[in-house]
Amino acid sequence: MKGLAWLILILFFLPAAAQELIVNEATEIEGLSRNEARLYLTMRLRQWPDGTKVQIFVLPDDDALHRRFVNAVLGLYPYQLRRVWDRQTFTGTGQAPFNVSSVDEMVRKVAATPGGLGYVETPSPNPGVRIVAVH
Repeated sequence: MKGLAWLILILFFLPAAAQELIVNEATEIEGLSRNEARLYLTMRLRQWPDGTKVQIFVLPDDDALHRRFVNAVLGLYPYQLRRVWDRQTFTGTGQAPFNVSSVDEMVRKVAATPGGLGYVETPSPNPGVRIVAVH
């Protein structure tokens, strides 16, 4: 029992891996405020400043990275984000984001899609995508 308590304390104080927003390398944006990131990912902003349509790629709602990203970066819970997307889809005012099954697939899709937007857990050099700071 004592060992379990120590394990919980260690896990609690370990720094969590950072979640990073990624965009297609042709997207001319360097950083976003938390509110701007939320507006893009809730599809309330549908075009980048240069007029390119935003194409969002997300992992499944029950994916651990998706839950952490939505909570840490957007300040929402996955069910709240899903409600926004569902409301837009059902009212005909928008469409749901594109679902991918893995981070590797997300990186490939964002790299291959003009206006692509997604997220990763740890930044690594990936051709075709750039990390965008959220502040």
